[in-house]
Amino acid sequence: MIKVLNIIRLGKNKKILVTGAAGFIGFHVCQKLVKLGFTVVGLDNINDYYDVNLKYARLHELGILRSNAEEFFKKTESSIYKGFFSFVRMDLEDAEHLPRLFKNEVFDTVCNLAAQAGVRYSIQNPKAYIDSNIQGFLNILECSRHHNIYRFVYASSSSVYGNNETIPFKETDNVDYPISLYAATKKSNELMAYTYSHLFGIQTIGLRLFTVYGPWGRPDMAMFLFTDAIINNRTIKVYNNGNLSRDFTYIDDVVLGVVSTLIKDSKSNKLYQLYNIGNNNPIKLLDFILEIEKNTNKTAKKEMLPIQDGDVFQTYADVSEFMEEFDYVSTTSIMIGVAKFVNWFINYNINNKNY
Repeated sequence: MIKVLNIIRLGKNKKILVTGAAGFIGFHVCQKLVKLGFTVVGLDNINDYYDVNLKYARLHELGILRSNAEEFFKKTESSIYKGFFSFVRMDLEDAEHLPRLFKNEVFDTVCNLAAQAGVRYSIQNPKAYIDSNIQGFLNILECSRHHNIYRFVYASSSSVYGNNETIPFKETDNVDYPISLYAATKKSNELMAYTYSHLFGIQTIGLRLFTVYGPWGRPDMAMFLFTDAIINNRTIKVYNNGNLSRDFTYIDDVVLGVVSTLIKDSKSNKLYQLYNIGNNNPIKLLDFILEIEKNTNKTAKKEMLPIQDGDVFQTYADVSEFMEEFDYVSTTSIMIGVAKFVNWFINYNINNKNY
């Protein structure tokens, strides 16, 4: 039976581990937490799934030099957030060094944002997803179990819904039919978290994130790919002839949600929790492209293609449960969000340095 915890707010003297710290969402979460005054240790393996220069550039924004970040197992203190942020390069699959990190640092809370990302890549390279998203997830759960972690927050994904026919997607919907291995690993994470909550009394909070976009985003995501191609007069690939819609959610709104689960308690404060984080407003893909065109003052060259294997037709988050439990509101419109991304993208490419 799910137990209910006493309400305890995480104090600013507590230490938080954020995995995936050089990634898109992890970088922003680390930055937000340290600006709020929390002590954060960031962990990332800095793999080459996409351009590592972008990952090192994010770490540079956190005060970590590339020369230090490149070395495995070396803890480096931030030159910007001194006393509040440090970074360690490490794999979650490393069952030798990860427990040592937990023992040495004595974390209070874990935010696991590290994962092998990408729906389509999971079809081409399935082993990477089992290693990172299953074995790595198990290792960090085990470390949390043996080192008295108060709360374990982790990123799930809207992909678990597959081609769900119930609109909008609710946390209570059946998610037994994933259509990509990536989605299957995320569903597995939710089941593993439930088991550890039930057996070992660890409070776990899973967050099903819906199509996150914004500054410092991933180069394999539509926002980045389309903007890059449109600015450079290349053709963009538009799948299912544009008949797709996504609940595009701006990074600041996602970070607000993630950080809320880390530093305060939900109203029910159950041992096992699972929430959607989305904008609650699906946008047609062609309308999304139109916003990029407006902000770049260019017209996209489009190649219309059939839907890809592993893709879903639409995503649409029902966030009423998260709103109720954490007073969450997503406020950034697609017009504002796209404008901010395009502005960042242009400046990043003009000022891009070898960090």
